[in-house]
Amino acid sequence: MRVSHPNDAYESVHGQFAWQVPHQFNIAEACCGRWARSTSHQKQTAIVTHLSAHVPAQSRSFLDLQQAADILSLQLQEKGVKVGDRVAIVMPQRFETAVAYMAVLQMGAVAMPLSMLFGPEALAFRVQDSEASVALCDEVSAPILLQLQAQCSSLKTVWQVPQQLKKPSKTSNKREVFKSVATLAEDPAVLIYTSGTTGNPKGALIPHRALIGNLTGFICSQNWFGFNPHQQQAIQKNALPNGSNAIFWSPADWAWTGGLMDALLPSLYFGRPIVAYNGRFSPELAFEILDQHQITHSFLFPTALKAMMKAAPHPKQTYRLVLQGLMSAGEAVGDAVFAYCRDELGIVVNEMFGQTEINYVVGNCHIFWPPKPGSMGRGYPGHWVAVIDEHGHVCKAGEPGEVAVSRYDRHGHPDPVFFLGYWKNDKATEAKFTQHWCRTGDVAIQDEDGYLWYQGRTDDMFKAAGYRIGPGEIENCLVKHPAVVNAAVVPKPDADRGAVVKAYVVLSPDFLSLRAQSQNVPLFEQKVIEDLQRHVRGLLAPYEYPKEIEFIDQLPMTTTGKVQRRFLRLEEERRAKMT
Repeated sequence: MRVSHPNDAYESVHGQFAWQVPHQFNIAEACCGRWARSTSHQKQTAIVTHLSAHVPAQSRSFLDLQQAADILSLQLQEKGVKVGDRVAIVMPQRFETAVAYMAVLQMGAVAMPLSMLFGPEALAFRVQDSEASVALCDEVSAPILLQLQAQCSSLKTVWQVPQQLKKPSKTSNKREVFKSVATLAEDPAVLIYTSGTTGNPKGALIPHRALIGNLTGFICSQNWFGFNPHQQQAIQKNALPNGSNAIFWSPADWAWTGGLMDALLPSLYFGRPIVAYNGRFSPELAFEILDQHQITHSFLFPTALKAMMKAAPHPKQTYRLVLQGLMSAGEAVGDAVFAYCRDELGIVVNEMFGQTEINYVVGNCHIFWPPKPGSMGRGYPGHWVAVIDEHGHVCKAGEPGEVAVSRYDRHGHPDPVFFLGYWKNDKATEAKFTQHWCRTGDVAIQDEDGYLWYQGRTDDMFKAAGYRIGPGEIENCLVKHPAVVNAAVVPKPDADRGAVVKAYVVLSPDFLSLRAQSQNVPLFEQKVIEDLQRHVRGLLAPYEYPKEIEFIDQLPMTTTGKVQRRFLRLEEERRAKMT
């Protein structure tokens, strides 16, 4: 049944919004150059480096960022880097990483982010496939990249950016200025490799205009500056409200689309500071940063929020929280975490959905339309999103299908968020589209109000005893139990039923402690398993409860915080072959 809500301005927002993409547009110029030239803004903080709770943070201004970027751009130019050349960036969250992005992008070269967590083979494939000529790194990643030069024929230069920025000028003491290249909005800016379930990773080539396509999602999901989507000039003219105290932080790696396009670049685009932290995530660290820096806006993975919920059930008793906007993505948040954010963090979490190829296209915005806990949300302004079948036809409300995004908005204008294509892989690019629809590979149901309900990846869905199973709902149910920090559901091959539902469960610290104190660990674990099964049976359909539960220290995760169910599924298949 369609639900009416007095604060639902969704149709009005979409109807009045229209993209205004300039012919020429450069991400570095929009995120740094223009601010550095502004006498009223150039000394405003751009990057805050968090060291620890007991060490003062280091702040660098937009002018600092631009001056450092100019130095690096000129050095790269001397090395022969030209417009369109790929430059690998293998660095964590730190000031010099932001410098590297600004330097490469203002040259018209293509930045290729690579995670510090990648092993030698993963790095080698991406560097060789992209034909990157230069790798920008820091002290940690330099040794492995230097070793890769022997097998990557295109990689001529490996530079440690912190050292490069300390080199004296060859000309004079006068500040060296690099003139930003006048790139077209359609020109390539970023090459990000995205892994599928089979085959080698594919490089998604992202144009400069894609940042503009990200902005409505960023603004709506973060309640950014109280922006009114009816006034789209706030996006196009880069309006910055006077007296804004917004400061952003996210643990999302700046080498991932979520960290780069959803955190670092949009924050700088609006002239606001972002906190950088180069270290391992923990719930205690998250609360420390939120408190110490008085973070107003954040992007936290569901995995992170689950850990924070277990570590600090009532955080306001210990920490000063001033969150004004909170976005989450990567996995379904679920109603337990949704309630925690609302009741304990004091902020309604806006779930978001997107992909490297078409980022920040679906989500919630509780200011303009009421969120439904557990829903992915609706298409953000400027994006036409639907659930389609295998033939490209839009599914009826309530019917599962694949989430797809049209190349055009509701008014028939091109959507700027779209990637240019897969690097050197026209066949994969063509396969991504059905007519004007770009397929995501994610299954969802769209209700009568247009809200999307995530069911899982097309390759995560499975049948058990004839029933179609989506892992997300079961995992969300398990996490509500106090014994569970995180869970992943996969099919276990079964001769009679095809497959049965199996859950891998990470126990909470409290239950780990109880297990350690138990005189009969197997009996303790069996009782927990039976309690979890009763818990799920009491809340979901009988066929959805996990017939088997296995405890695991940690789930296999991507660098972006997504559970890699395929590894667990392959392990079950391997075990089945051995029996």
